[in-house]
Amino acid sequence: MKQLGLTSPAFGNNEVIPIKYTGDGDDINPPFLVEGIPEEAKSLALIFDDPDAVGGTYDHWIVWDIPASTNEIKENSVPGTEGLNSGHEIGYTGPYPPPGKVHRYTFRIYALDTKLGLNQKSTKKNLQEAMKNHILAEGKLIGLFNR
Repeated sequence: MKQLGLTSPAFGNNEVIPIKYTGDGDDINPPFLVEGIPEEAKSLALIFDDPDAVGGTYDHWIVWDIPASTNEIKENSVPGTEGLNSGHEIGYTGPYPPPGKVHRYTFRIYALDTKLGLNQKSTKKNLQEAMKNHILAEGKLIGLFNR
């Protein structure tokens, strides 16, 4: 599997996510840079979740059908079709863990050989099912946050 580069000008891998992008701040998505998108890619997908959430993994943001030409996802943007997060809302929900323990937040980017065309009521599980056998490359960035 090819690797995609996923970085953010706002924070480095395994570094603290700035307050601005959390439930304690403006609750907007951070900016991202994507490198190494294969030429044959037709679209990108992004999954942002918290595997350390108390009740199990919490899905903060899922986006698909991001144009394959996208090498920058701007702050506070909607780069593709957004689906349902774990709060049953469409769109981005920033980190907002209970006080105490540091949580790891995982941002995963996927280059796909197709557009998915899912509807906005789709969940991470629906997205993962639709992506099966279509992933050309993937990348990951981990951010940290605690309150």
